[in-house]
Amino acid sequence: MAEDWLERVGAALGAEAAADAARAVAEVPAERWHESVRACRDRLGCDFFDWLSAVDESAIADGRGMRIVAHLWSIAERRGVLLKTHASGPLPSVTDLYPGAAWHERETHEMFGVGFTGHPGLDPLLLPPEFEGHPLRKDFVLASRVVKPWPGEKEPGGGRPGPRKRAPKRPPGVPEGWMDSADLQLASSPR
Repeated sequence: MAEDWLERVGAALGAEAAADAARAVAEVPAERWHESVRACRDRLGCDFFDWLSAVDESAIADGRGMRIVAHLWSIAERRGVLLKTHASGPLPSVTDLYPGAAWHERETHEMFGVGFTGHPGLDPLLLPPEFEGHPLRKDFVLASRVVKPWPGEKEPGGGRPGPRKRAPKRPPGVPEGWMDSADLQLASSPR
């Protein structure tokens, strides 16, 4: 990657930029999210909005919440920017800058619970309207992991005849005490 692209991204965003193949990676404060996306479009020529999503980082030691990531691309320059921020509350929508961001913001709102102020309509996109919760958050209970055995046994001896080598563990995504041990034992036994 040309050093001039990293310098241009850093200057346009007022943030340090690192190289990742043909794109620069930069993190900006949530208060500057909208203006940073605008700078990518207007000052860096990023005329293509590729995608936007989130990463739940609430379990990390500093408890910073949701990291929002957007990938913007300059077709003419054949270079892009991976723009990141941490959101502890709603972020301003970028649909006024990139109308194609509407779908991505709706999905991120639905799956992670991140709000986008100024969005034209954060209606359900993938889940039924009566669905409760945000399934890609780390605190979302995956009840299906308790109700039936998870495909691909992870326990030693699982799925093979003979005694188990150790007691079954609580499946990932299921909080402790969610079901009593007898129900958990029944759910993990082969059918």
